Amino acid sequence: MSKDLHPTMDPTKMGAGRSIAVLTSGGDAQGMNAAVRATVRVGLYTGAKVYFVHEGYQGLVDGGDNIRPATWESVSMMLQLGGTVIGSARCKDFRSREGRMKAACNLVKLGITNLCVIGGDGSLTGANEFRTEWSGLLADLVRAGKITEDEAKKSSHLNIVGMVGSIDNDFCGTDMTIGTDSALHRIIEVVDAITTTAQSHQRTFILEVMGRHCGYLALVTALACGADWVFIPEMPPDDGWDNHLCRRLADQRARGSRLNVIIVAEGAISRDGKPISSDKIKKLVTDRLGFDTRTTVLGHVQRGGTPSAFDRILGSRMGVEAVMALLEATPDTPACVVSLSGNQAVRLPLMECVQVTKDVTAAMAEGRFEDAIKLRGKSFENNWNTYKLLAHINPPDVKSNINVAIMNVGAPCAGMNAAVRSAVRMGIIQGHNMLAVHDGFDGLAHGQVEPINWTSVSGWTGLGGSQLGTKRTLPAKCMEDISQNIAKFNIHALVIIGGFEAYVGGLELVQAREKYEEMCIPMVVIPATVSNNVPGSDFSIGADTALNMITSTCDRIKQSAAGTKRRVFLVETMGGYCGYLATMAGLAAGADAAYIFEEKFNIKDLEVNVEHLLEKMKTTVKRGLVLRNENSNANYTTDFILNLYSEEGKGTFDCRKNVLGHMQQGGTPTPFDRNFGTKMGAKSVLWVTEKLKECYRHGRIFANTPASACVLGMKKRALTFQPLADLKGDTDFEHRIPKTQWWLKIRPIMKILAKYNIKLDTSEHADMEHVIKKRTTLGN
Repeated sequence: MSKDLHPTMDPTKMGAGRSIAVLTSGGDAQGMNAAVRATVRVGLYTGAKVYFVHEGYQGLVDGGDNIRPATWESVSMMLQLGGTVIGSARCKDFRSREGRMKAACNLVKLGITNLCVIGGDGSLTGANEFRTEWSGLLADLVRAGKITEDEAKKSSHLNIVGMVGSIDNDFCGTDMTIGTDSALHRIIEVVDAITTTAQSHQRTFILEVMGRHCGYLALVTALACGADWVFIPEMPPDDGWDNHLCRRLADQRARGSRLNVIIVAEGAISRDGKPISSDKIKKLVTDRLGFDTRTTVLGHVQRGGTPSAFDRILGSRMGVEAVMALLEATPDTPACVVSLSGNQAVRLPLMECVQVTKDVTAAMAEGRFEDAIKLRGKSFENNWNTYKLLAHINPPDVKSNINVAIMNVGAPCAGMNAAVRSAVRMGIIQGHNMLAVHDGFDGLAHGQVEPINWTSVSGWTGLGGSQLGTKRTLPAKCMEDISQNIAKFNIHALVIIGGFEAYVGGLELVQAREKYEEMCIPMVVIPATVSNNVPGSDFSIGADTALNMITSTCDRIKQSAAGTKRRVFLVETMGGYCGYLATMAGLAAGADAAYIFEEKFNIKDLEVNVEHLLEKMKTTVKRGLVLRNENSNANYTTDFILNLYSEEGKGTFDCRKNVLGHMQQGGTPTPFDRNFGTKMGAKSVLWVTEKLKECYRHGRIFANTPASACVLGMKKRALTFQPLADLKGDTDFEHRIPKTQWWLKIRPIMKILAKYNIKLDTSEHADMEHVIKKRTTLGN
């Protein structure tokens, strides 16, 4: 969003006199509806006219009833639907100039000069071609007498903005395309289900996932379920892979594993370019090893179902950015795609992204596989490297004689076990002895420490909660006992996985270095809490799972409210004093309001919300959803707000409440939390290994610099290590939250999408970037 174009421009007048059309094209993807909804509502908010184009480019060519005005209410109740409500179709007509002339004529007649296209690279390339030849098409239409000179002048320039909707995540330059996270949810549900039956019968399962030219889904699935092998088109296996695969499977069985999982992308190939099918692998495993082997081809299941919380938020944020990009575009601005990088909204030149995507295909065709992986972007490359490290290397013969202890601290959350598993395995690969500390600092003080090996953590990625056990006890009360046990078990480094208690505990251990030399060891804190309130990281392990739990519950509640009519539901979420869950769930579930501690509210604000709901009941959307963070206000409690709404809404609507409670801490981890935990665990141990080398003096380890005790966090676009001591200044210890929180900036989007008349801050601008420069680290 821009500050350089209209520094004092009122965002509610930016679109006055302009018209925007939105269409979905190519294969459908979950989350497209969220993008359509946000584009329509933000377009209307800016004062623009907004049109739906039904059935993709075919609707653009056919015109007539396919291009219809969109209203605020017409996009209601579509946020939780998979697919695309406005339809998508492959269109031959648009490929011909004649077809594009018809499309141009239809747009000119309606005065539409801004087009928002949600689709894959083919759809977006088509849109760019349309824009390039726009003036030529208009000239031809004037000559043919289809439009007047005056109409041509009014529509002299076409602005195009793209959003990438594709479950394959095959578009270069974007971290995550709309639909990818939801497709991973579908795949992981199936993997979890298959795992239980495979273990019962000691079977080998081969799972084929979508991805004709891109192995992202296969790769992340393999990471998230700890698969024995993955086949992806970007990196065919080395010659002799068949022997290697059989050796690996037999080795896993010898170690006591009851199942093997092999993930295959549908476009998997060998070094000589021949396809590697799931049937081919099945024949190999059955013939060579005699294992009971089954194949499952997932197919279109991956495209279906309700979108994940991430895809809804991604679609909503992209929709807002797309409208701003359209309204700020000049005739000289290249067509762009809006995308997320880390948690930052970015704009990228469309054709640069298309070019890099084509470069990947060319690299694969020419056998330059290392280049193909690099061109896919930093996120893909990191996933590949982490997978290789955790799956492919046998533990070294030479031991390091280093003991690394791992513990969970604070409340349990989904994804903790994935982080423990990857940290344990990465430590073993580095030659360390790994120690498990049970029940947090309490366990460390009482000597609940035991060795943990490679097979101890098998199958942990998909388990919710904390297998090691966790407690909220802080170390200050038992520092003497902790220091004695660090000495007794000869612990050389500590990996602490947990929430705000892990962070405070880490700080207490650092302070204790002055008194206890045993504390002078490298330490790393990995944020893992549903509250997402640990300083030094934009995201915590576990928050995505909790967010999906809240969102799916809100979907059910909305369904009930829509059926009953004239009913408002008040939902209380966890998070301590941190409003992350309430805000993000509000955006993902389409809430009317979300009360949080960070954004103070008074009786006037509550009154505004009541009036807003009273107005809403006059429309066709006769229901309301309001979220409240558990500690948002000591006096305006959930019951107080419930009573206030019930009294004020008398005769117009009635009110019900839901307190979600500890179900937010449970459940199996989402693909994001499994993958994020896996990467954080692996990265923390690699960092500890480097620190131990730096701190080795005269035959012993001595680490007392601030940089030897860090939080590993995701900041904007990278995983970074920040000294615990440096983060103290950014911490509100009383309320257990960071003083600066990135997600507060996206709260206005939720309010605008709920039709509040507020001002959107257009000063923070997502500048046009270049793809070659932009490479990010997290992805999913």
